[in-house]
Amino acid sequence: MGHRIKNGEKSEVRGQYPQGHKGSGVSELTTGHRPLTTDSGFTIIELMIVMAIIGILLTIAQPQFHQYTTRAKEAVLKENLFTIRDVIDQYYADKARYPDSIQDLVDNGYIRKIPEDPFTKSSDTWVEVPPDTAEGGIFDVHSGSDLIALDGTPYNEW
Repeated sequence: MGHRIKNGEKSEVRGQYPQGHKGSGVSELTTGHRPLTTDSGFTIIELMIVMAIIGILLTIAQPQFHQYTTRAKEAVLKENLFTIRDVIDQYYADKARYPDSIQDLVDNGYIRKIPEDPFTKSSDTWVEVPPDTAEGGIFDVHSGSDLIALDGTPYNEW
């Protein structure tokens, strides 16, 4: 049931629809509400066009995503190498000799745990570089990865 206000007066309207309305019988007249139409929704062509656009955008974005994830891993590798090297220097400053292994840094409380190499996904693959003198086991560390960085240098030379 609907109401119409004309010239300040309220009047009841029942079963009256705009011209051209294709009503479907008694239920519309008794309830006063328009039925839901079945014209809503998308055609298969519209859905295919949207899916094609999404596919094109993903194709464009995927190489950039891969490059950004590699850059993030490189940043983590640089930070881990910096941390290990700094702790080796602290160990040398305290004990006047280099540690025998990276594990010595953990055992003596210089670091909580050995950082993980983001490219090998392991903390056991660090390459330990011995010092020129016989003052201990490791002077430097490098990544155990054989991959090439975005700048063209191998990670195991960083």
